[in-house]
Amino acid sequence: MASPTGRAGGKGGGRRSPSLAQLRAFTAVAEHLHFRDAAAAIGMSQPALSGAVSALEEILGVTLLERTTRKVLLSPAGERLAVRARAVLAEVGALMEEAEAVCAPFTGALRLGVIPTVAPYLLPTVLRLVHDRYPDLDLQVHEEQTASLLEGLTAGRLDLLLLAVPLGVPGVLELPLFDEDFVLVTPLGHGLGGREGIPREALRELRLLLLDEGHCLRDQALDICREAGRADAPVTTTAAGLSTLVQLVAGGLGVTLLPRTAVKVETTRSDQLLTGYFANPAPTRRIALAMRSGAARSTEYQELAEALRGALRPLPVRVLDAKA
Repeated sequence: MASPTGRAGGKGGGRRSPSLAQLRAFTAVAEHLHFRDAAAAIGMSQPALSGAVSALEEILGVTLLERTTRKVLLSPAGERLAVRARAVLAEVGALMEEAEAVCAPFTGALRLGVIPTVAPYLLPTVLRLVHDRYPDLDLQVHEEQTASLLEGLTAGRLDLLLLAVPLGVPGVLELPLFDEDFVLVTPLGHGLGGREGIPREALRELRLLLLDEGHCLRDQALDICREAGRADAPVTTTAAGLSTLVQLVAGGLGVTLLPRTAVKVETTRSDQLLTGYFANPAPTRRIALAMRSGAARSTEYQELAEALRGALRPLPVRVLDAKA
């Protein structure tokens, strides 16, 4: 029972906290002003509801209800505290709804990092897939070079990456999507322009134009040249992006390597270009999603990877099995 001073009792003057059940019981009575109706409204027995309200009065140290043989009235304190109790229950409800939203798959924000040599060619497919299949997902795209993306992933700034692999980074799990061939882009009149079955060894003598340092595609191109037996670094002119690189080729400054997904976009901008194809096995790169090992949303990311594999099949790539 409430003490004469209006304070809750207890050793050391400590207060207990009301339970949600007690608050629900009180707000139901405050709304209906009838114990039987209030109990029915919240699915509680009438004795249990009465006991919950009495316990709340004891905890708070105030009289909330004025009981008579015919009706129930709110005391002045009950009028004030009913407003607070409703607000507490509303906030708890909002908390539960937010938790459900967080737990619901493919909702909320997903911060996707993409390398520049992938973004212009795959994002249309990615965005269309997300729009059609995951309309409640708030996809946020960040285009950065590989080193910056990995830093962002490990630091928690980014959730998922779309980039070339292998990465070989501890704590980062790769979800392979596809392999794609590189093709040789040349200016008009070049001896290898438009040819098929070009041997890799042809790269030993070519004036190859590459991206600036920091782009993984540059490193891949140099690796291909080394595999072809070229010892020197064939770099005299570089560019910040593939569009500029291709325009340099159109201007006759040399040749370059493009991934197949970039060919349609980049080579149709000029009529001064030809495309050559390497003999099998052609030089390739692998594109994957990458996430933190043990990520809370790993099941979602794996499902997204599988959906992407299906959406990417119309592109000139070799889609991989999830176990690749």
